[in-house]
Amino acid sequence: MSNETYLNHPTLGLLFRVALLDENRELFATLYAQRLFFLVIMGTAGLRFEPIGRTDARLLVEARLRELRRAGQSQEYTQLQVIHKQTFQ
Repeated sequence: MSNETYLNHPTLGLLFRVALLDENRELFATLYAQRLFFLVIMGTAGLRFEPIGRTDARLLVEARLRELRRAGQSQEYTQLQVIHKQTFQ
C-alpha cells in the first residue's frame, strides 16, 4: 500500500506531497523536477498554494523532523528522514 499523496495544481499540474507539516499545512513539490515547492494550506475557503524556495522547504521539513523526534514518533520520523535525504541531499 502506498502512502503517496498527489494534488493537481491549477497551473503546474501534478504535485506530490513531500511532508505533512501540521494539521492544516503540507509541503508539496512538482512531480518531475522536484525543484518547485509549495506550502499547501487547507482553510475554510479551500486550498491555498504558496510557492516557497528550496531552502525554506528544507527548513520546514527539518523543523517537522525535530517535532517528531521530540514527540517520540519514531516510525514517522524515520519515514520523513528518508524523504528528506531523497529530496534535499
